[in-house]
Amino acid sequence: MIGDYGKFKKSIYDLTQIDLSAYKESQMRRRIDSLITKNNALSYDAYVDLIKKDRKKFEQFVNYLTINVSEFYRDAGQWKVMQEKAVPELIQRFGKNLRIWSAACSTGDEPYSIVMELSRYLPMYQIRVLATDIDKQVLDAARMGIYSEKSIHNVPPEFKRKYFKQVGSSYQISNEIKSHVEFREHNLLKDAYPSNCHMIVCRNVMIYFTEEAKIDLYKKFNQSLVKDGLLFIGSAEQILDYRSLNYNRKNACFFSKL
Repeated sequence: MIGDYGKFKKSIYDLTQIDLSAYKESQMRRRIDSLITKNNALSYDAYVDLIKKDRKKFEQFVNYLTINVSEFYRDAGQWKVMQEKAVPELIQRFGKNLRIWSAACSTGDEPYSIVMELSRYLPMYQIRVLATDIDKQVLDAARMGIYSEKSIHNVPPEFKRKYFKQVGSSYQISNEIKSHVEFREHNLLKDAYPSNCHMIVCRNVMIYFTEEAKIDLYKKFNQSLVKDGLLFIGSAEQILDYRSLNYNRKNACFFSKL
């Protein structure tokens, strides 16, 4: 692609507050160059001018950039750990008014899965989940709550029957579940983090960041957790030096704050 990528990153930050320097450059640059080519722009500067003038192209860029791949109960074995160990231990330790944050929640599959799991142990009126993402488009999709059959494949049958209604070839999640999730726009690299969280769920996101950015985010998550609060990460991720970051490793995907 023609142009100065460093200058392009600065222009994008000025427009979106997304810091491309925190992402693995070769991977992100390939994605961006592909999108620019599809939009028939001949240079980075020309593409920046395009997304400044065209709101739909701007939203297309943010949506493409944030790499949204999501499904309910992704990595089902780890959700079983949440059901059988994590949630009961949290309730035993902190009571029933749990503060839970689903960070980089994408299209809502994850926070809605959390609500369903909490409903095994708590009355609905006590369940609140904060769900955040940098992408306005996926937050709008999350609030709508319409999913493909593939996306809900791993939902436990009892929840599928109770909380989903078929609409054509898609499935819409019930308002009973939706009403217990607060969706909010949030940039993990820039914005202030919620405080006093009992559990933070951030899965399959860190793989796109540099090692330096990962360490910074894990530190911020730790500061957001109460003592003995849990961080739930994706199965493709790991926290190598977790002790130095003030975590105890519970299993492959669950870490508690020391």
